Amino acid sequence: MTATRVAVIGAGTMGHGIAYVAALAGCEVRLTDSGPNALGRAIVQITSLLEGGLKRGKLTESDRAAVVNRLHAEPDLRGAIADADVIIEAVVEDLALKQRLFADVERTAPRSALLASNTSSLSIGQIAAGLTEPGRLVGMHFFNPVVVMKLVEVITHGGESGPAAERAVEFARRLGKEPIVVRDSPGFASSRLGVVLGLEAMRMLEQDVASAEDIDKAMELGYNHPMGPLKLTDLVGLDVRLAIAEYLHATLGKPQYEPPKILREKVKKGELGKKSGKGFYTWSD
Repeated sequence: MTATRVAVIGAGTMGHGIAYVAALAGCEVRLTDSGPNALGRAIVQITSLLEGGLKRGKLTESDRAAVVNRLHAEPDLRGAIADADVIIEAVVEDLALKQRLFADVERTAPRSALLASNTSSLSIGQIAAGLTEPGRLVGMHFFNPVVVMKLVEVITHGGESGPAAERAVEFARRLGKEPIVVRDSPGFASSRLGVVLGLEAMRMLEQDVASAEDIDKAMELGYNHPMGPLKLTDLVGLDVRLAIAEYLHATLGKPQYEPPKILREKVKKGELGKKSGKGFYTWSD
């Protein structure tokens, strides 16, 4: 597939990162969001990524100019998807919202467009259930920060989604990512494993086994993880981790997915991680 026109729906942490890597890979990108200030914030963040790449010698001035020329903020959903080859949704983890969104997308988007959800845990089959052609939709679960993390989970559902999954794998590789193919199952592969590790780290913190820093260091130095589970939770967002844990606990019914008290309390207090300035760590701009 030679997909050059990409629409990304949702300009938050994941959405603007996906838009950035797609533009850097040579795609024409339209980034859209219904929030009044979301697109402006996303452009600021993308500009920061470009400046950081320049400073570290990862990008040239030519690279930066090319990304700026290829990536466009488009407040109108229909305008963003009208001629897209690939449409990636990166909105909040709400099943009903995603179902409504893809029903609208299917009515407007070209029939040839690949439809993909960046959900980290929700059932792709359920998201696709209301579509006229559910086999068009697959999961493409990117990881945060998108510019750094190589993995993309491509999630299939039923026999109909095979051709779409093949297109998604090819597209992920075009973006310089390493795709794996996973059958639709609660939490897929990565969230199901990663959430268990993160929640157990939180329980250890609750029990005063060690500090957040030392728990993270144990996994970084002892198991060669690039980042510890508590710091990673801060980057992902404690509210996001809580929602995923609640979903997995409800669907799988296993005690290891029950959110610990410390996570619920921090979310209730608005300590959501890096985006709020405080989570398991204190963050500054």
